[in-house]
Amino acid sequence: MFTGIVAELGEVAGIERRGDAARLTIRGSTEDVSPGESIAVNGVCLTVTGILEGTFTADVMGETLDRSGLGALRAGAPVNLERSVRLADRLGGHLVQGHVDGTGTIISRSPADHWDQVRVSLPASLSRYVVHKGSIAVDGISLTVSALGPPGALGGGPEGGTWFEVCLIPETLKRTTMGTRQPGEVVNLEVDVIAKYVERLLNREGSA
Repeated sequence: MFTGIVAELGEVAGIERRGDAARLTIRGSTEDVSPGESIAVNGVCLTVTGILEGTFTADVMGETLDRSGLGALRAGAPVNLERSVRLADRLGGHLVQGHVDGTGTIISRSPADHWDQVRVSLPASLSRYVVHKGSIAVDGISLTVSALGPPGALGGGPEGGTWFEVCLIPETLKRTTMGTRQPGEVVNLEVDVIAKYVERLLNREGSA
């Protein structure tokens, strides 16, 4: 479990393709990190399999490569890193599982005096879980939805995809990959798990 508060910007040191899977080598802080520990890489919960000279390795299965943007990473790419939360830690963001629900594409970014406003596409399958002023994890960053488009805003009628906007303060721009993400780039999305639990409970009550 994570909170969506990025601890540092790491770097992809290497990618080894293994059929429909891959082994990632990430450069970042490895002090007190042990094999078997969970680290979120761009919002994807990965298990550390090895540590060597300021890098750690993690194996990524085909399902994760297909569902997230990890499959498009290249050596040298910056990545957001967050270690799993401890029960004694402050919950600075929101509850993030590191289980990516899908991907979105950056549509636009508009710099302002003290923040950047970024618009991201939202797949129709996820739009029902996202609300104005609610929380969403973008590449593992806990962000607040500042605006939300109507259903079908990106075409396809009421059942089509839409968009959401987030406002990024200077600290977020400096400490995460969202500082350099440009229109057309793909980001990992994880919606608030509480919304999914509520939906399931309501559906079970309705079918009882």
